[in-house]
Amino acid sequence: QVQLVESGGGLVQAGGSLRLSCAASGSIFSIKAMGWYRRALGKQRELVAAFTSGGITNYADSVKGRFTISRDNAKNTVSLQMNSLKPEDTAVYYCYGKIVVNGGTWAGSDYWGQGTEVTVSS
Repeated sequence: QVQLVESGGGLVQAGGSLRLSCAASGSIFSIKAMGWYRRALGKQRELVAAFTSGGITNYADSVKGRFTISRDNAKNTVSLQMNSLKPEDTAVYYCYGKIVVNGGTWAGSDYWGQGTEVTVSS
């Protein structure tokens, strides 16, 4: 019913920048929340940045001042501009959305993209 497709990952040197994008498609009525998580090797998945259903923007402390999340409601997209990248930012980044589908419940359901790899070399 709903697909989230990420793009923009890759290999970059420390101090460099990357921009991730995610597009949601399918039978979408509304998007209540949307953002980015990441999972580094051997670690649990963690929030990077997200727009919440309450209209609040959350950032992980480790990325504040370096990463900026933005969204285009008309296109159902969310982007993550990552600057001053560090080796510890190396991870698989996942797009997340809490989405209400046409004919679905107002609470919405969680959807995830397949992930895009970001590797930051020192």
